[in-house]
Amino acid sequence: MAAPFDGAALRDAVARACSGIMPAWPLDQAVAVNPHWRRVGMPIRRVAARLAVLGDFRVFPSRDYIRREWDAGRITRADLDAALKIRAERDGRAVAAERCIAGLEAAPRVRRAPLLVDLLDDAVQKNRRWPWRDAIVFQMSQACATYFDRHQADWRASGSPDLYGFWRESMAGDHGLSARLGLPGLMRHVRRLPLRAEDVISWALAELGLETPVWRDYFEALLLSINGWASWCAYVGWQKVPAGQDDARLSDLLACRIAWEAVLACAAPPAARGPAAAALAAAWLDFPRRVAEADAELEVDELWQEALEIGFQRDFARTLRTPAPADAAEAPEVQAVFCIDTRSERMRRALEALWPGVQTRACAGFFGIPAHYAPLGTDVRRPQLPGPAYPTVAVRDVATAPGQVAADGARSTRIRAARRRRLARLDQGLGAVRWPNATFSFVETLGVAYLGKIAHWIRPPAAPRAAMERLGMPAAVEEQCRPMVVGLDVERRAELAADVLRTMGLGDRLAPLVILCGHAGHSTNNAHASTLDCGACHGRSGEANARALAHLLNDPRVRAGLRPRGLDIPPGTVFMGALHNTTTDEVTGFDLDLLPPAARARWDRMKRVFAQAGDRVRRERAPALWMDAGLAPEALLTAFRRRANDGSQTRPEWGLTRNAAFIIGPRGRSRGRVLDRVYLHDYDARSDTDGTVLEALMTGPMVVTHWLSWQYHASTCDPVHYGSGNKVLHNVVDGHVGVFEGNGGDLRIGLPRQSLHDGDGWYHQPVRLTVVIDAPAASIEGVIARHAVLGQLCDNGWMLLWRYEGDDLRRYERGRWLPLEV
Repeated sequence: MAAPFDGAALRDAVARACSGIMPAWPLDQAVAVNPHWRRVGMPIRRVAARLAVLGDFRVFPSRDYIRREWDAGRITRADLDAALKIRAERDGRAVAAERCIAGLEAAPRVRRAPLLVDLLDDAVQKNRRWPWRDAIVFQMSQACATYFDRHQADWRASGSPDLYGFWRESMAGDHGLSARLGLPGLMRHVRRLPLRAEDVISWALAELGLETPVWRDYFEALLLSINGWASWCAYVGWQKVPAGQDDARLSDLLACRIAWEAVLACAAPPAARGPAAAALAAAWLDFPRRVAEADAELEVDELWQEALEIGFQRDFARTLRTPAPADAAEAPEVQAVFCIDTRSERMRRALEALWPGVQTRACAGFFGIPAHYAPLGTDVRRPQLPGPAYPTVAVRDVATAPGQVAADGARSTRIRAARRRRLARLDQGLGAVRWPNATFSFVETLGVAYLGKIAHWIRPPAAPRAAMERLGMPAAVEEQCRPMVVGLDVERRAELAADVLRTMGLGDRLAPLVILCGHAGHSTNNAHASTLDCGACHGRSGEANARALAHLLNDPRVRAGLRPRGLDIPPGTVFMGALHNTTTDEVTGFDLDLLPPAARARWDRMKRVFAQAGDRVRRERAPALWMDAGLAPEALLTAFRRRANDGSQTRPEWGLTRNAAFIIGPRGRSRGRVLDRVYLHDYDARSDTDGTVLEALMTGPMVVTHWLSWQYHASTCDPVHYGSGNKVLHNVVDGHVGVFEGNGGDLRIGLPRQSLHDGDGWYHQPVRLTVVIDAPAASIEGVIARHAVLGQLCDNGWMLLWRYEGDDLRRYERGRWLPLEV
């Protein structure tokens, strides 16, 4: 038996193990996240080595994938040689190309550190009963799904309010567990489990005989063995940070998992228990050596990662070095401001080619409003801002009379009541299919009335996107239900507006009509639908933010408050909100009844240009979606709409697949070039003399695009742990928490296979994000110096940073700017 434990050391080990788990956001608020974010303080290869030893996780692309790219010529010898040269300059040691090529013939030789369950569950017995590791994951996962269910099940289990207590009760009540695991005495040991989570960890460590130095690593491996639910518990804790509160769910989950280890140790035959415990202690004392061996083995994989990226960067750099066409619109009639999203690039390029009178710009898709949004007639407060931030501004639907912006209280009351009645009827209809005693009689009772819904599945309609924000709202009043910023006085509203205009770079360069164009996806029967919406808006449509900002900037009181801040919006300039449907590439304008005649005439022309641009973009996208790009315009639009309305369609669009780079600079650096794999944010260093805008962009959108890039990267490189599997097999947990693939296993997080794979191979290319900034070196270095995490991202290999020097490019390498030779 181990000596009495140091409580402080134990608490520290638990906290450090939990601190490595990154949250996974719910399905309806999809935030693309780097699952390694809390480990970026370490070099990427060291993280890859640790995760491989902790649980067979993969950070770099698999060698099978690299070999296919190599054999197909998509990675060339020149790419590999360039990667080897950079490595030699960086580390002062050469690696032979032949070693890298030979390494493709076998998987990396990494020794994973075992858990006790792996040592006790012998190979012979696994074929005769339920494998114990699988059984643990299944039991814990089902218990977590029941515990966290607040929305889906009509019959909810009662029990302890804390996760460990609930799990312990579920274990004690499962009388078939012993038989399924082949352990007759199991339940006797389950009933002996301590009642409190903090006590069970100490008890389990005593049973396992593990010493203090290995606790943190062993705890992290236990959490990673049920990483999906660990990530969800981390999200629950993340939500309590703004209130300064702690949440015990993640440490409770660890308590459940280590309790399983100790219960198995107690229930296993004595002849097996002793040797297994000794082997466990030896393996975890050997953990540093295993990590060092894995680090050396994965050097080849890191080099291939760089070679893959150089293959992309070679063409990318060539494109950026090509002189851009001159800006045809010195004084544009219309400015269209899009999200930095890669899907906006095609639309921007098409618009500028069709009408010289339009100038496109890009900024983060939440349009600078850190909002929580309350649709009219609901109690919802939806976050509409990037995942790393927390909302501080209220946006609420305000009902007005046609042509008016002032709130109409009586009208709001009527619309709210009508919507609540409609939503209540909808909920009653859904209840008819949720209750077990109603499922078989539902269609029979409803009869012919249900045939319309069935017909929509057989023959999807060609209807345009219907906004969920307006579900249950009478169609006649939808247009006059306007999202607006509320709860701020004029001074704070003017300050918010000034910050937004400066970040957009629009302070003194405004066209008569400025269209703020949010974006959203369009799909049916898609649990991961929000991953196709705005990744900068908690997986939401950007409509509310765009419309709210337009109303804010059109407010005469706000405009008066901007003048003392050095910003003077011309009297003839009008802002309006719009929405880009990225699935069908249609653009819809809002609040048209508020536009004065001159602005309405410009919108009417712009609407025609949007339609032409949408047709161009659909033809460009069609081949990658196995669609006929030669159809007539109306037929092609109909085909795209039917695809979006098809409940059996697993791939309504490609989303951000193949994203690879981010440019922060003036439109002149990207105009007229095909950069459909690139995020774009307008920025002019000449107007940012103190560097505050650059700092906001590097700590905001640059981090968000890094998260986006790494979610796609991780879901491709390690689809077992960071991908959500096959959409066809998904079962949604609690309506929004996540999905199971099939009826059990761990909670699946990350992107589904169909969002990354085209059926023959990976469509996404897992390259790290290359960020290109058009700003002085000193300005960029100053921001990095003030924000340690940015230095970690660059110095530890999580992001690749370039900057313009005149018309040439230089790369950042640990504090130095070196010539870009690709």
